[in-house]
Amino acid sequence: MRTPLKVLASILVLSAATACTHDQGDGGVPKLRYQLNGPLIPARMTMTTAWDYPQNPLTDKALDQSKLSKEIQLGYRLFTNTPAEAERFVPGEVSCNNCHLNGGQRERAMPLVAISGVFPEYNRRAGRLISLNDRIVDCFLRSENATGRLDHDAAGTAAPPTDSLPTPTSREVLALAAYLNWISRGNEIGKSPSWRGQNTIPQASLVPLDKLDPAKGEAIYKERCVSCHGTEGQGVFVGDKRPGPLWGPNSWNDGAGAARVYTLAGIIRYTMPYLDPGNMTDEDAQQLAAFITSKPRPSFPFKDKDYLVDPLPPDAVYYPKRSN
Repeated sequence: MRTPLKVLASILVLSAATACTHDQGDGGVPKLRYQLNGPLIPARMTMTTAWDYPQNPLTDKALDQSKLSKEIQLGYRLFTNTPAEAERFVPGEVSCNNCHLNGGQRERAMPLVAISGVFPEYNRRAGRLISLNDRIVDCFLRSENATGRLDHDAAGTAAPPTDSLPTPTSREVLALAAYLNWISRGNEIGKSPSWRGQNTIPQASLVPLDKLDPAKGEAIYKERCVSCHGTEGQGVFVGDKRPGPLWGPNSWNDGAGAARVYTLAGIIRYTMPYLDPGNMTDEDAQQLAAFITSKPRPSFPFKDKDYLVDPLPPDAVYYPKRSN
């Protein structure tokens, strides 16, 4: 049943208040009101933990005034408020934190703790080994729609500036890498952590794309998602906070991972609805993803360069069909 907006607002206000009143442990690390699952906030936790960060470089007293510490702190700010902190690369309103909840430190929400140790790794979309910085650039280009800056620049009289798009050595990319390295410290190098890849729909539960119905997904959306995401998918403000837009010009572009039906369904299945995460069936998550991926969003201009080595995934619905 849908949660009324007044109740939602109260929960969000309570969440903000409780998130700011944690006791501080040794080194300034917050003492949370619940037990972590390893280093991660458990997937069952609700919206009241939305602003909890088990590792927070802004409060960790172990960090000093060195240049590296300051870059780690900048990376955290970039991660949690990407449009404001990386404005030159983000024409829309999507933050890293919208998909990787709690600063990349929540179970089954694409957590990034220990992620640094798995790179370089093979990327099927690129068809090659990529570095951590390459992956961050890709997130900027796609999930934060940095390529939208090209459109904005081209509309003017001047040629697009050389820094329109991020590179592996852009300051923002380096700072985000510093933050991810920091939350990965102490973990094994060269081994994928056990919590990685746990936000996927099981293969046996995948519904064929031609059996998914956006109209069914829309009905689920109206029943279970409108309270937080709004009727137009742009998010409902509570104070200065709101979810990132699910479609439209300020959302992720059609080359992003979340523009794939099954990928998006996995995110939804284990993180939503935020008042009762995980309380959605595999099929409902896929129907909902089919609805969201039927909506318009910015176009990634380099889709023809993707999946040239490996086959185009069947759920990449914004890509022209190919004979693999």
